[in-house]
Amino acid sequence: MRILISGASVAGPVLAYWLTRYGFTVTVVERAPTLRKTGGHAVDLFRPAMNISEKMGVLPRIEEMATGASRMTVFREGVERPLIVDLTKVFGATSDRHVEIMRDDLSEIYYDATRDDVEYVFDDSITSISADGEVTFENGAPRRFDLVLGADGLHSNVRRLVFGEESNFAAFIGAYLAVATMPGELTPDGGYFGHLGAGRSAGLYRARHMSDARAVFLFRSERRLDYHHRDVRRQKELLRERFQGMHSDVDHWLDELDRTPAFYFDSITQLRMDTWSRGRVTLVGDAGYCPGPAVGGSTSLAVLGAYVLAGELAEAGGDHERAFAAYERQMAEPVRDSRAFALGAAKTIIPASRLGVWALAQGARLISALPVSIGRALAKLNSKGLRLHDSMTVKDYPAPDRAEASAPDRPVTTHQPSARTNP
Repeated sequence: MRILISGASVAGPVLAYWLTRYGFTVTVVERAPTLRKTGGHAVDLFRPAMNISEKMGVLPRIEEMATGASRMTVFREGVERPLIVDLTKVFGATSDRHVEIMRDDLSEIYYDATRDDVEYVFDDSITSISADGEVTFENGAPRRFDLVLGADGLHSNVRRLVFGEESNFAAFIGAYLAVATMPGELTPDGGYFGHLGAGRSAGLYRARHMSDARAVFLFRSERRLDYHHRDVRRQKELLRERFQGMHSDVDHWLDELDRTPAFYFDSITQLRMDTWSRGRVTLVGDAGYCPGPAVGGSTSLAVLGAYVLAGELAEAGGDHERAFAAYERQMAEPVRDSRAFALGAAKTIIPASRLGVWALAQGARLISALPVSIGRALAKLNSKGLRLHDSMTVKDYPAPDRAEASAPDRPVTTHQPSARTNP
């Protein structure tokens, strides 16, 4: 059975790994000309995603590439004394098993675990998907697949082709996120250093193995801002409008925007679809049910969704109608809970008032003061709150040895010729 996956970031390679373990023949197509290794930001893996990664044999490398963040220093607008937060206690309260890792590093780890068994086609994109599995590409020749799985993120091309425009399913939850690469010397101790005010926050951090740093900007907005998703100049203008004058540190980071080698700007948006499947196509991760970047645990949810989808296809013997229905049933509660969590998290981490800023600071100070065991015990009292992503249950799909699975075709990694300079 031949399966095409669109997207080679996180969900795509995890899905490809498990599908090949179950004996399916997998091709992954990725719009970017190479594996993305510039820019990116830190993401969280909670217990279910950590357990899945352990089954894949990649957990030691994930732990080796962890950011190593242990302390956060935050200045509140109008307050001279900084807030010092012990991040090890914050992470300990939220999860029994957690790693913070740069998204690009995580993507590379999952890709390396699959590249010997999976055909990767870079620098290409799907242009049409027929009901009988005929797929056309921007650069490559048409091919036929039994199934097409969209793992291509919040702005999914597969979703647009099969379900319609993103605006039909996207729900803006009142905030924006920007990430920019900065010189590493701006944060010499490698910790997180930031400024927090009503409706906005800006911070700088560097993972322990990185030579450069990342600046992260979050801000609230009552309405959607007017810009095109590829108009970087306009995005930087909007960011400056929101943060100019917040603090001299932040102004310095804004000055670096004209020199940054990598920049990301997007709304914090949820996808709300009644179903993620249609015919031979289904969606996984942010492509189908993004709860909200930076606030909803979307990376862990994507790893879980990829694992479940592959497992259900294996249990159904490739019967996609039965497998897709089971996959949606299994993921319904995690997705619903993640959406609810994200709505609350967005209001909490980007407080709208000075009182909200004060309350956030007091909560962080309390967690830092408590012993890890007490903070964890208190957090466990509400499995839908801080412990939500640790509390998600994972169905145990027995994975056959590679030798027992039907051998896939010999994989290759190709790069289609293209004149595109900004995929």
